[in-house]
Amino acid sequence: MIIEGRFNGPPGSGNGGWSAGVFASAYGGDGPVEVTLRRPPPLDTPLTLVDAQVRDPAGEVVAQLRPTQDLDDVTVPPVDLATARAASATYPGLVDHPFPRCYVCGPQRPDGLRIFPGRLPDGRTAAPVRAPRQVEVATVWAALDCPGGWAVIGAGRPYVLGRIAARIAALPRPDDECVVTGALIGTEGRKALVHTSLYAPDGHPLGHARATWIAV
Repeated sequence: MIIEGRFNGPPGSGNGGWSAGVFASAYGGDGPVEVTLRRPPPLDTPLTLVDAQVRDPAGEVVAQLRPTQDLDDVTVPPVDLATARAASATYPGLVDHPFPRCYVCGPQRPDGLRIFPGRLPDGRTAAPVRAPRQVEVATVWAALDCPGGWAVIGAGRPYVLGRIAARIAALPRPDDECVVTGALIGTEGRKALVHTSLYAPDGHPLGHARATWIAV
């Protein structure tokens, strides 16, 4: 496995959702998978899956994986596309972003997914998601990542992904304009628990995720 340089999150490391999706695909299995990031995923570096652990060439653990079944209650209700577009127009990352070149939500990445989650009146986040021409399982994991983080990220208060578990029901079709929603479930110290859901243009659910973000 290699996390290509263009799939970055914070500078010099892989986007957490994309990386977790790559690791989960290698891990396999029929059900949802939980990925715990032990260190920032390195870019352009051969990684190996050994006994449910992703290791770098030096043998350091990058991520731990395990099957999980407790994702039945993580659904974040959808909104229509117009509401998602309106929320996205207020995306705080357009003016204050801790990692502006993030592949998923960075405004300085014209070649990225350009998912810009804005707040809804009830505190949820929402954004439109244009599926790229080449869609992979990791694409859905990535789309389910940052919209959860932006439910808790604030000015001068950056967070990074620590753990994510996802159930992927289907992949979007290339160029589909989907909708993603996120919600903050609770905080404990530096940790924030969030949920996210991705919906196809017809409202059909494509995937749901539960994640823990860590304040840095």
